[in-house]
Amino acid sequence: MAEQSLTPEEAAGRCRDIVDRVEEAVVVERRVLYETLAAVIARGHVLVEDVPGTGKTVLARVLAESLGLSFTRIQFTPDLLPADVTGSNIYNEHEGRFEFAEGPVFTNVALADEINRAPPKTQAALLESMEERQVSVDGTTHDLPEPFVVIATQNPVEQDGTFRLPEAQRDRFAVKTAMGYPDADGEMDLLAMRDNRRTLAPSVDPVVTPETVLALQELAEDIRVDEKVCRYIVDLARATREDDRTEIGVSPRGVQRVFEAVRASAVIDGREYATPEDVKRMAQAAMSHRLILTTEATVENVDPDDVVRSVLDSVDVPAVSPDAPSATANGGPEEQS
Repeated sequence: MAEQSLTPEEAAGRCRDIVDRVEEAVVVERRVLYETLAAVIARGHVLVEDVPGTGKTVLARVLAESLGLSFTRIQFTPDLLPADVTGSNIYNEHEGRFEFAEGPVFTNVALADEINRAPPKTQAALLESMEERQVSVDGTTHDLPEPFVVIATQNPVEQDGTFRLPEAQRDRFAVKTAMGYPDADGEMDLLAMRDNRRTLAPSVDPVVTPETVLALQELAEDIRVDEKVCRYIVDLARATREDDRTEIGVSPRGVQRVFEAVRASAVIDGREYATPEDVKRMAQAAMSHRLILTTEATVENVDPDDVVRSVLDSVDVPAVSPDAPSATANGGPEEQS
């Protein structure tokens, strides 16, 4: 793809255009759209949890359309095999050799629909593609296209026929968000949208190109993050580990995912630097799914979001000057596997 560069102001304008375009087809809180877009800009992946019928699948497809990206939907079922996701080697009788047949994960936006209805072995097939952006089959590595993002939807684990996502896999999602039921006006808007089209599924035209998406991702790498902002992220993460309601808090890898989401938030706002407000904006979406609650907290119906809200209230917010030097001039902390 041809290289493209954006100024912070241009990036903010593109992000507004993307969100506005998605809102033409999906009735959802603008917050959900910003969190999802931030994950894309951060080169991360998105976990969307909610009951069926709230628009999770439509959100993923319409977002891909607005970004001008290729899109594949993978319906996760109890009988889905890992090779059904990644692809496999198939014998070509005419050539007399095996050839690799790409699976549906070879796309820009892969929707893993109802991921927790598939068994753990198939869920794990996504891990390498999400983290390494490649697939290994029979000892051969195949690179995935860029940009690449997985948007996984899941139903609440209390529902029949679901398998809880392993902690290691949940930790690989940059953000987790929820659609929620629209209010009465939102449902009226849904009916109006349906009345104005002749197809069952809504669709939108792209407002940016894949090159623009890559440029937004590249711009995020240049966002200045003051040492005080980095310390704020670390203090919040450590507070989740020290909370009596958690068995496991935000991991070191999770700290880095929060850092990346914070930089993406700055891109969306058209700034060259991150602020504590970016941290507060992204903390809920980037932290809550990484927490494992104690048995006592689970029995008492404590929600991980409650823990994140508590640490946001208890940890001091630093005062940061926009002109402060970056604490990550050398590229930030080393990646944790």
